[in-house]
Amino acid sequence: MSKVLVIAEKPSVGRDIARVLGCREKGDGYISGASHIVTWAVGHLAALCDPEDYNPAWKKWSMDALPIMPEEMQLRAVPSGRSQLAVLRKLLHSPEVGSLICATDSGREGELIFRYIYQLCGCCKPFRRLWVSSMTDQAIQEGFANLRPGADYDRLFASARCRSEADWLVGINASRAYTLKYNTLLSVGRVQTPTLAIIVARAREIAAFVPEEYYEIRADFGVDEFNTYWGIWQDKDGKTRILGAKAAEQAKALAAGVKNQPARVRNVTREEKSQPPPLLYDLTELQRDCNKRYGFSAQKTLDIAQGLYERRKLLTYPRTDSRYLSDDLAPRLLGRVQHLAELPQFKPLAAPLLQSPLAIGKRIIDNSKVTDHHAIIPTEGRLRLDNLTREEMLVFQLVALRFLAVFMPAYRYAVTRVLTEVDLSAGLEPQTALFASRGQEVLVWGWQQVYQSLQTAEDGAEQKAATKRKTAAKESENQQLPNLQPGQAVRVMAARPLRKKTQPPKPYTEAGLLSAMENAGRFVEDEALREQLKENGLGTPATRAAIIERLLKVGYIRRQSKNLLPTEKGKRLIDVAPPEMKSPETTGKWERGLSAIAAGRMTEDVFMASIRRYVQFLVQDCRTSNRYVKFPEEPRRFKRSRTKKT
Repeated sequence: MSKVLVIAEKPSVGRDIARVLGCREKGDGYISGASHIVTWAVGHLAALCDPEDYNPAWKKWSMDALPIMPEEMQLRAVPSGRSQLAVLRKLLHSPEVGSLICATDSGREGELIFRYIYQLCGCCKPFRRLWVSSMTDQAIQEGFANLRPGADYDRLFASARCRSEADWLVGINASRAYTLKYNTLLSVGRVQTPTLAIIVARAREIAAFVPEEYYEIRADFGVDEFNTYWGIWQDKDGKTRILGAKAAEQAKALAAGVKNQPARVRNVTREEKSQPPPLLYDLTELQRDCNKRYGFSAQKTLDIAQGLYERRKLLTYPRTDSRYLSDDLAPRLLGRVQHLAELPQFKPLAAPLLQSPLAIGKRIIDNSKVTDHHAIIPTEGRLRLDNLTREEMLVFQLVALRFLAVFMPAYRYAVTRVLTEVDLSAGLEPQTALFASRGQEVLVWGWQQVYQSLQTAEDGAEQKAATKRKTAAKESENQQLPNLQPGQAVRVMAARPLRKKTQPPKPYTEAGLLSAMENAGRFVEDEALREQLKENGLGTPATRAAIIERLLKVGYIRRQSKNLLPTEKGKRLIDVAPPEMKSPETTGKWERGLSAIAAGRMTEDVFMASIRRYVQFLVQDCRTSNRYVKFPEEPRRFKRSRTKKT
């Protein structure tokens, strides 16, 4: 009887699958059982060939050789994984193996890892696909009970292969062309270069910013000896800033003209508002939150979440771009809340949810908004948190609290706005001045109680200082207003001008850059394309962290505290790059094309033809452009061939 060969993406995942399948006999790079053999890759074991693998002459970097575009892309073994690849090759061709199961990560890159190995090893045996969203024993068992034909994922592989080949063609040709043209090692990529352009544009906007001084006027009002409030002056159009050369003089005169003058409440408006719970986490939103709260890099958050998925079995698949759940999960959500209620740190929030049916609506369950994987949530079964590191606990806690929050009532509050009219001193025009006040009152805390509890649990001097600043800012904007009625007389207790300056935009943090990459369409002027790019930003949730780390590694950006700043090298690359290379529009179109391939709306040939035309344009533009800057000197790490001058 032939056996089924299961290929996982990593050894740790392979061992988990082997345990569930009852495979116990350990071999060299695999574990065998009565009906299955489980083996694994170690990430990518196969990759696209280097230029010199096609033509030895292409090893030397020469402008005359560009563009390098092999007719058919070929694969080679990744040197660091040759030994494990040899294990897989032997197993794939073993007479003992009759069929295969692809058990790599359930996503575009996981599909690519398996298919490249399958192709490089020349295997033709039939295979099925294991597609799971968590690594608990129950999820693995259910996945094996619902295996799907490998052909169901052919379009996903086509999309992955096009992504891989497009990155190779653009990266090899553009990097060589710009390195040779400017005599310094330059790395150019279809996603990293537009991302760098966003960072450089922000830095230059900050550098060019000229602060403008302006004044506001604050007046303090008294109702009686116990009740006071304050307001900010506004003109007839509702503007609060006094600008211009005589702003200081005007502000002082207006403040003086208000003091000790009669005042009355012109009108009072009260509006009740409701804020629904936030959506569940996708990877990008989790990375943003971890960066804002804890200063974690996007890569660090991804690594922690991946560990909580693979090793700890506490979170579902993290490399997702969906913030919704599919309807098949609806009956199983109650059990997850029950298991959270068993943990002391979550019981105060989870236990009350169990007293009535869970509120499950379209903000939680929506099949139309679930792509390859649903949102990140805690796994089923009992949750063991005792061995987690502090950082793992912080990430798990965020996901668990967000999961609980979505079932809670809306946060409800009332906003009260008051306009107070003051008679000005004789001789001033106009004869009255208006001061606007705003107050906010919480009616129902709802889901916000989750984040109140989170705030008290967080520690660290930086976090406490940030919380204190935020609290002070909120209090300054949302005072506790006394009960006021239109026409009510009040007195001006004090008035003073406030000298202020306009503030430049802030540098990108990783949280801000992730948002910019996700919403790259807002950098595009064309309205129709901007709408189309809402679904496809720069990169994917699974790759954005690696793009940021790549920009750091090649020296185009640097970290300064939480901020990401461009280096001189990064700025100069953007100076010489053509608009098409640094525009999010180009990359956004490609991401949309890759999604269309996966959905069967575009063919590989059409997509790759556009990539090849683009590569030809990049090389020709680099050859003929007169954009020239001098890059900072650094050690030379490439060989340049001599070319005849004509």
